[in-house]
Amino acid sequence: MLIVLSPNIEYSNMPLQKVRCWDTTDPLYIAYHDEEWGVPVHDDRKLFEFLLLEGFQAGVSWSLILRKRGNFRKAFDGFDPVKIARYNENDIERLMNDEGILRNRLKIRSSVRNAKIFLDIQREFGTFDRYIWGFVGGESIKNEFKSFSEMPAKSVTSEAMCKDLKKRGFKFVGPVICYSFMQAVGMVNDHLVGCPTGEKINKMVNSIHSPKGNDPDNPRD
Repeated sequence: MLIVLSPNIEYSNMPLQKVRCWDTTDPLYIAYHDEEWGVPVHDDRKLFEFLLLEGFQAGVSWSLILRKRGNFRKAFDGFDPVKIARYNENDIERLMNDEGILRNRLKIRSSVRNAKIFLDIQREFGTFDRYIWGFVGGESIKNEFKSFSEMPAKSVTSEAMCKDLKKRGFKFVGPVICYSFMQAVGMVNDHLVGCPTGEKINKMVNSIHSPKGNDPDNPRD
């Protein structure tokens, strides 16, 4: 995700206070930050949605993708990989004539190809979720960044993911795109220290992975 920061704020010197990770008045950006970014996703269709959108985001801003997200959902059959994998040349031309999405023929064709490989991975692993979350051992990585200047564009994990996805035939899955995908689906929680949404996600993740006996409402027998 390409985050557009306010030029009027020195983020590297921001005090650790309970504010959003980035300054914006865009309601779509606010909702995305507060409700989606960094929240662990384990639904296969939702994972495919972010994979498709991150591919289209290459070279443009994420805010543009958010504005067109509803159009993408309609044009790509609700991000159903089964339906997208069956797209033919007529579908390619239909999408190329759809002004509501980004009309890039290479990215559109890659989406169809990626849908087919996505289904192959589902057949191999049972779910795409099991495959993709395997890169982080099934658990979200929590970073402790205090400013965006500390945040990497890619990581060792995103490079490994990129390498394996490309080996399987995926397109538009470079290490930077993979890291953005990891941030989007909560494989990595990069909310800055002091962000209330990040803290909320941490509590949610910790409650899932905490031993039952550590819960005072659910003591061990």
